[in-house]
Amino acid sequence: MHRLYENEDIVIFWNSDCCFHAKRCVTGSPNTFDINRKPWIQLGNADNKEVWQAISQCPSGALSCLYRHGIDITIDLEGQKSLALDGDKVIGECDYDIDNGTWNIYHTEVSPDYKGKGIAKRLVYKVIEASERQKAKIEASCSYAKKVIEE
Repeated sequence: MHRLYENEDIVIFWNSDCCFHAKRCVTGSPNTFDINRKPWIQLGNADNKEVWQAISQCPSGALSCLYRHGIDITIDLEGQKSLALDGDKVIGECDYDIDNGTWNIYHTEVSPDYKGKGIAKRLVYKVIEASERQKAKIEASCSYAKKVIEE
């Protein structure tokens, strides 16, 4: 399972398939990470520095963190894509198609002015998260999305 958690400043990526439950996140920021709560990650219960430090202690790499850079990511289920928005301006997208219940990500792109900020990863995660919520299989013919899925 892949999940995104965001506040105004940071984005947390969680890949449950990699997690081996060392609980360093829980001990590092217990108000943020609580395995007895749903969702188990709640940003806003601790300052970003504490959260970032707790994530940096994750030995499996199941958790990672980056800055949002003021960019919003939305999912357009009807249009079969996720979009990265800087205000009203579309600065990136991740496109997929659906065939026999399988979602295939075939294209991910971010405007050159915004590269290197983790936006493409957020776009892919948003599609993965949506497919998992629909209980659909996910795959990628896009080489970047394939790399993210296999992380």
